[in-house]
Amino acid sequence: MVRRLIRYWAIDTQLVGLVLLLTLFGVAMIYSAGVLNDPSPVTTGAWMRQLVWLAIALVAFTLVSRIPLRWFEWVTMPGYVFAVIMLAATKVIGTGAGTAAGVESFIDLGFVRFQPAEFAKLATILALARYLGSRADEPATLKDLVSPAVIAGLPLVLVLLQPDLGSALAFIGILFAVLFWAGTAPWLLLLLASPGVALILSFNTLIWSGYFVVLVIFLYMYRYRLYLVESVSVFIANLAAGTIAVPLWNSLAAYQQNRILVFLDPSVDPRGAGYQLIQSMVAIGSGGLTGKGFTLGTQKRLDFLPEQHTDFIYAVIGEELGFIGTLLTLITFALILYRLVSMAEQAEDPFAGLVIFGILGTWLVHIFVNIGMTVGMVPITGIPLPFVSYGGTFLLMSWVAVAVAARVAHEEP
Repeated sequence: MVRRLIRYWAIDTQLVGLVLLLTLFGVAMIYSAGVLNDPSPVTTGAWMRQLVWLAIALVAFTLVSRIPLRWFEWVTMPGYVFAVIMLAATKVIGTGAGTAAGVESFIDLGFVRFQPAEFAKLATILALARYLGSRADEPATLKDLVSPAVIAGLPLVLVLLQPDLGSALAFIGILFAVLFWAGTAPWLLLLLASPGVALILSFNTLIWSGYFVVLVIFLYMYRYRLYLVESVSVFIANLAAGTIAVPLWNSLAAYQQNRILVFLDPSVDPRGAGYQLIQSMVAIGSGGLTGKGFTLGTQKRLDFLPEQHTDFIYAVIGEELGFIGTLLTLITFALILYRLVSMAEQAEDPFAGLVIFGILGTWLVHIFVNIGMTVGMVPITGIPLPFVSYGGTFLLMSWVAVAVAARVAHEEP
């Protein structure tokens, strides 16, 4: 029985082996996160629930990895439409859960509760791969990027309305990863991202003015590669981004503003919004080279570390396993991403390569943002660490993504 199961999984033993190793490590760290001086029912039993979800995920992986490549292409548009409908439904019947209690990102059917955004990520990857893979030429103008931007932008906006900024960032990563692999010129990707850059830099008038001068020079230099309407559109989009910055800031809830301010200076609110970041950095820093030992983290045991089994699981790793533990975790992630790149390079079918690189894009965003927020590199955003953080829907869909990547990479077109 075991040998037969291994043969079923042998579709890509390198990828599956690394992911399984990381998932089991995640279960162990979730168990450790629940070992507190004053036990909590939420965290204490989380590792057992994660094991149940892992069993479900392995069954789903086994089934999905048997699906023919062309079936994924056929189901792309119905799946994408269904995902958008589910995201829209969260505004009507959505509910919060766990660390996202204030966000309408879950749909509760009574017997099961799931997060449509996780399914929408994979559906968006397939839709973008189907669209770009069917094109005869690579995207060469901003006009060519409109349709992909709409495909990724629709679920992105619906997720933002929940509001779930963390999951929304994943759709941006998916869009740029797939466009890059489709052969889009880097300068076109820069222009596509420029309004977002303008929005971020607009906090300082002098910096934003300097950026705008550079943008105008850039548009002039590339005037022969752009239609006039494209240059004007980029100019207006960047100008609008800078103009709406203040109204957008004022529209944010107080806790959202505090998260950004705390990112710039945690001491602004050490007992409020800055508490999470300060405790996370203390935990990681106190781990030293080898850590305090498995289950022995003091910040964690005293329950000073917030959301330690979900968003801040990396801080638990840093405190208990030290620099060595965090480094090995990063190396494992790097090997998984490298394996995905190799699979995308070897894929003969354009659709397959785009799907694999889209999956890489969403995982890369999750890894960078989750780890970045625990060490103060990015603002705190509720986004889990792939295969390590507690979360049933996220673990299930991550393993389904592994199955899709392995299937499309190892089937001849």
